[in-house]
Amino acid sequence: MNALLGSLVVLASIVTLCNAQCSFIPKIYRPGDKLNECRDLDGVTYPMNSKWKNNKCEECSCNSAGIDCCNIAAVPVGYNKLKCNMLFNPKTCTYTVVEKKNPEKFCDVQQWVM
Repeated sequence: MNALLGSLVVLASIVTLCNAQCSFIPKIYRPGDKLNECRDLDGVTYPMNSKWKNNKCEECSCNSAGIDCCNIAAVPVGYNKLKCNMLFNPKTCTYTVVEKKNPEKFCDVQQWVM
């Protein structure tokens, strides 16, 4: 019984952490498009089954249905929002949480989501 309860706690923790922020661009064929490529909203093409990181901190992949992109930056959600501010660094795709009154002091974060 303890093993079952422990397993359920672990499973609940994994589900909580797997809150992916993803998007999908369906494949629309235009005259001149190749069947083995995907085209993003900016008109850039990628080979079928390729993966890349874009400038929005997302990891993307091309498949026969289109382009899947998911956020790769862990977002802090478990912190004191009255006392602290969340700051994003687009160059490193990371967040930091600092005190509002003293931005040089970091705040504790209890939970992050992807």
